[in-house]
Amino acid sequence: MKQNTTYLKKLNSESVVQQVINCLTEAMIHKELKPGDKIPTELELSETLGVGRNSIREAIKILVYLGVLEIRRAEGTFVCEGFSESMIDPMIYGIILDKSESYDNLMELREMMEVGVVLLAMTKYNEQDMENLEDKLRAMKDAIEQGAQNTQEAFQADNAFHDAVSQMGHNPLVDKINRVVQMLTYSVRLETVTHMIQSGRGMELYEAHENICRMLREKDKSNINQNIRETYFEEEIKR
Repeated sequence: MKQNTTYLKKLNSESVVQQVINCLTEAMIHKELKPGDKIPTELELSETLGVGRNSIREAIKILVYLGVLEIRRAEGTFVCEGFSESMIDPMIYGIILDKSESYDNLMELREMMEVGVVLLAMTKYNEQDMENLEDKLRAMKDAIEQGAQNTQEAFQADNAFHDAVSQMGHNPLVDKINRVVQMLTYSVRLETVTHMIQSGRGMELYEAHENICRMLREKDKSNINQNIRETYFEEEIKR
């Protein structure tokens, strides 16, 4: 059976490696290449696209590094099936290296993402999900009550709470994107937890998260942006 190659067409000469990447990506987007499919050989791609094999080889190396393709020895190169952590890296580095004033942009992204995650969780969680979240909330309280010497454990408990909220939405794509935002905001979130606990205000941090849990339990969407924002304690951190 001949493979459909509508998107595998000859390229012009500029930015050849990137164009090969774009071409293969288009083929995946339009389902000409599906997860688990074997892609054409270097020689076949070279002849179809009208570019040198070195350009094909470099493009494949990049897509393998990004977790999009995988090379199986003696079998060939295949489209990956499923998500790889390495797919996150380019997005993170792109934001880190952004020359614009990114803090406010990042905080806007954080709020938008966390509000969306909570709203999705409200519509899809089950009782087991809620019990798990309440367990995470209790663990967070226990860690906070141990005081300033337990800041790292409290931060990990905070992360576990937010991971549980994200998973309550039962949408792996949202969960993965949320994880990117969590990675990007790691330092500011750690600073918040550290400041609140070491200044003796750990229970305020706990109560803000308890309110998120209440909102989910009651499916209360009122003032959701404000309630999410109150877990950031931005004004206290800036003082």
